[in-house]
Amino acid sequence: MGSAEEMHGWTVKMSTPSVLAVVTVFSMIPGGVLSDMRGTQGLEAQQLAQGSTHLHRRLKRGWIWKQMFVPEEDPTLRVIGQIKSDSDRGEFSIKYILSGEGAGDVFEIDEYSGEIRTLKKLDREEKAFYVLQAQAINRRSNEPEEPQSEFIIKVQDINDNVPQFQNEPYVSSIPEMCPVGTTVAQVTATDADDPMFGNNAKLIYSILQGEPYFSVEPKTGIVVTSWPNMDREAREQYLVVVQVKDMLGLSGGYSSSTTVTVSLTDVNDNGPTFQHHLYAFAVPENAAVGTTVGRIMAEDGDIGVNARMTYSLNDDLEESSTFIIKTDPVTQEGVVLLAKPLDYETKRRFVMAAEAVNDHVDTRFLTLEDFRDRTTLKIVVEDVDEPPVFLSPVYEWKVPENAAAGTAVGSVSARDTDTVNNPIRYSIDKRSDATRAFKIDPNNGTITVATALDRETSNWHNLTVEAKEITQNHLSSSVVVFIKVLDINDNVPRLARDYQPYICEGTQAGELIQLLSAFDPDDPVEGHHFYFTMVPEKHINPNFTIRDNQDNTASIVARRSTFTRKDRTQYLLPVVVTDSGSPALSSTSTLTVSVCSCQPAGHCPAGGVEALALSMGVSLQTLLGLLVCVVTLTVMSVLMLMVRRHRRKQQEGHEVEVKELELPETVSQKVLYYGEPGGGGADLDFCQAVVPLRRHPHRRREKRLRREDVRASIRMSLRESHLIGPEDEVFRQFILDRLAEADQDPCVPPFDCLRIYAYEGSGSPTGSLSSLESSTSEIVPEQPVCNPRPLVRLSPWYGGGEEDTIF
Repeated sequence: MGSAEEMHGWTVKMSTPSVLAVVTVFSMIPGGVLSDMRGTQGLEAQQLAQGSTHLHRRLKRGWIWKQMFVPEEDPTLRVIGQIKSDSDRGEFSIKYILSGEGAGDVFEIDEYSGEIRTLKKLDREEKAFYVLQAQAINRRSNEPEEPQSEFIIKVQDINDNVPQFQNEPYVSSIPEMCPVGTTVAQVTATDADDPMFGNNAKLIYSILQGEPYFSVEPKTGIVVTSWPNMDREAREQYLVVVQVKDMLGLSGGYSSSTTVTVSLTDVNDNGPTFQHHLYAFAVPENAAVGTTVGRIMAEDGDIGVNARMTYSLNDDLEESSTFIIKTDPVTQEGVVLLAKPLDYETKRRFVMAAEAVNDHVDTRFLTLEDFRDRTTLKIVVEDVDEPPVFLSPVYEWKVPENAAAGTAVGSVSARDTDTVNNPIRYSIDKRSDATRAFKIDPNNGTITVATALDRETSNWHNLTVEAKEITQNHLSSSVVVFIKVLDINDNVPRLARDYQPYICEGTQAGELIQLLSAFDPDDPVEGHHFYFTMVPEKHINPNFTIRDNQDNTASIVARRSTFTRKDRTQYLLPVVVTDSGSPALSSTSTLTVSVCSCQPAGHCPAGGVEALALSMGVSLQTLLGLLVCVVTLTVMSVLMLMVRRHRRKQQEGHEVEVKELELPETVSQKVLYYGEPGGGGADLDFCQAVVPLRRHPHRRREKRLRREDVRASIRMSLRESHLIGPEDEVFRQFILDRLAEADQDPCVPPFDCLRIYAYEGSGSPTGSLSSLESSTSEIVPEQPVCNPRPLVRLSPWYGGGEEDTIF
């Protein structure tokens, strides 16, 4: 019974209109659940047709829900629908579970009733629908009451987005004078709202600014022209404002706008036009060819290539050849230039027509005649005080080099082209004639020879002649005069170089000895031709002959074969060279032919001892002997110098050794006075000047005791003094002997000055005064004599009394 009731309940519910909504929802779900449901129904119908006894068994239960929608931007949290299994009896035995997109975050489900509610407001532009899964679990068995199924919750659109233009800003250009309806640009806007729901995303375009020149198609946004013959020269740029609205422009919708910058491009719809019918210019008569006389300008409203034009002067006027006109490519001006020199005295005014024509014409807008224009030019020549003008731009003359002083070479002529015709004076620029070879008549311009000319020194003279007006301005001009000096035969021919011919001892008769050539500074027109001969003598030269080769060279040939150095070492050969000038000139050169002991190859030594001997005219043996003598004398001189230098060094060393034993000069010039006045303290003072000590007569032959001997003696005395004491007779005798020696020797100062006492006694508070125990490298007193100090009395040692004692 239970099964039959369940089947009956499921069948009834499936037949209700709510099932249609479920079927509709299932039709939007891909796959599984709906096909399973349809399969179940088909199987059940088949069983009914077959009269099956098991109709009370239900194969599959179903879900019950409706299509769910959520309006966007709705802040109210509310129930949007319910899902329910047809097995739910309201006993809360089934647990509903929701999963998928937004589950728990955007949506939640009541696990007992199956109601679905929103948790926050939604934005369709962010997400248009959500796909979720629902499950029905039996709370008792924890088994699925219904299989998991998907369903969709759609977000309903509202008009909450403003249309936005794409690809801003819009810039476009169209040619001027274009026809009405010419497309300018297309603006495009988009709306984020749903285009399938209502009119939220349906847009319409309109013009806010730019009429009546432009219009826009409402649905496509294409901007077109609506005004004919728009002229760029009148207005070059337009700013069009286009507006777009959603909801087909109805109230409550949103709108936005954009700008379209439209520029008109140029076409050649204007021709050149001169602003004046006459242009007047003035130019000085001395203006150089190519000077800019003036500029003219034809106005053209177009720009770029449409404004380019070419200027020309009419060829039917004779003045057109004097001037030309060119187009300035930057400014499109016509530049009038001087093509020929002007002369105020010849023509003072020029009148001509100028024309300007467009380079590119467009007959759609104008006729060919409208693309050209004409005007008149008037050019006045101004008078200028001009310098003299020479009749010829250059002068070239010839003069023979033997021309006498005062010979006229030629004349230059200049004139003043001004109407006043001022007189002219001529002169030669000194910088062009440094040798002052020519002079000029200042009145008539005749140039004459001033000094003798020499072609070989200077064969051309380039003179600068100046013509100057005798006026206050002293205007001048100059011309170049070329004077060529013609050659005459005034130089004798000479041999080409200093020949030094030689003949070998084994030379045979008829052999060539030397080939001769000549030179001549002259430059004859027909060229040089030299003749070589020997000096005419009474007898024929038995040794040599000269053979003229007829090519400006000659050969010296031997006549015999018996040349030896024993007989003769040199031969003199006069050679006469004659030129072919008129009159003919000649010169005689004497060659020295040397007899040589040639090498095996036939060459005479050109260097070394043998060549030197040959040049000196002596034999080789004699020259070698002289060289040996010179070398011997040189060696002996060097040895003598070395011996003398060695002796001098020995002598200097000996003198240095002697000087080391001599007393200092300051000591040898004075003696000391030792006195004991009144028994007081001992005083040491300088005595009166005495006779300087004399040099020992035998100082160099008889040397004094060596320092080493003296030191040895002192050491011995010291050893003995430690044993015998200062009162001993031996010590006293030693002191007296030294004192006597010093007194008797006139060549040394007293001992007190040298302070060489070996021992002053054991009671002396001072140390030894002797300097002999000091270093042997130098003898310097411990204290200079010029700064005396009190000393212990020494007189008791050698028996002195209270009287003064002079050493």
